Amino acid sequence: MDSLASRWRRLMPHIEHLTPEGKGPFPTVLIFHGCGGVRDHLRWYARAAVEAGWGALIVDSFAARGWSKSFAKHLVCTGLLLRGRARAADVLAAVRFAGSMLAIDPTRLVLAGWSHGAWSIMDMLAQPLTRRGELGLRDAPAASLAGIRAGFFAYPYVGVASASRGGKPWPRALRVFSVVPRRDHLASVRRHMRALASVVSGGGEVEVWSVDATHAFDEPGLKGRVLAYDEDLGIEALERFRGFLRSAAPV
Repeated sequence: MDSLASRWRRLMPHIEHLTPEGKGPFPTVLIFHGCGGVRDHLRWYARAAVEAGWGALIVDSFAARGWSKSFAKHLVCTGLLLRGRARAADVLAAVRFAGSMLAIDPTRLVLAGWSHGAWSIMDMLAQPLTRRGELGLRDAPAASLAGIRAGFFAYPYVGVASASRGGKPWPRALRVFSVVPRRDHLASVRRHMRALASVVSGGGEVEVWSVDATHAFDEPGLKGRVLAYDEDLGIEALERFRGFLRSAAPV
């Protein structure tokens, strides 16, 4: 069974850290990719965070495991490996140790995830984290979530095996911004709203941006019926992300 420290040691060589000019420490958004791995559009979001005066830490869960994007596409995107609950330990380890980096303000963190990354964050937030062994970590209760100001979830996976699928209240209140595509092939709008009810029933606040788009609409290069890039909505998503960070913790 992993510890928070051993999980972080695996992740740390595979992070990208962007910061604004100046000494810091800076409020920081921790970015967790989808099942396709770290793509260029996530770096656009990271730069948008920097423009808002925030730092951005992109965590590559696949490189930390020695997995190629092709490998992950066939085994993670199909649900055979690394479901959200398993990857949630990456999120918790990043929260626990990213704050020890000098440029990061541990009291002003936002967790941001796309698809599988949002699933992993939501599964982590759905756990009590009061017992040894939760999320496969022998010291899960040692990580404090007190510094997390908000969550940004872009088309989160909320289907089978999602801890929030049934709307069970989260054990902690959090402010959340969720991007819900109305043509998401992985979940209906109703299912998205049922999962987000977990936030509200736990005392949190949810802002939903409903878009007439597919899953992963902000990722360039997608041109199919199921996954299609929408340039205008992608630009608007960046603006909304930047605005959400500014409101979550003004610089």
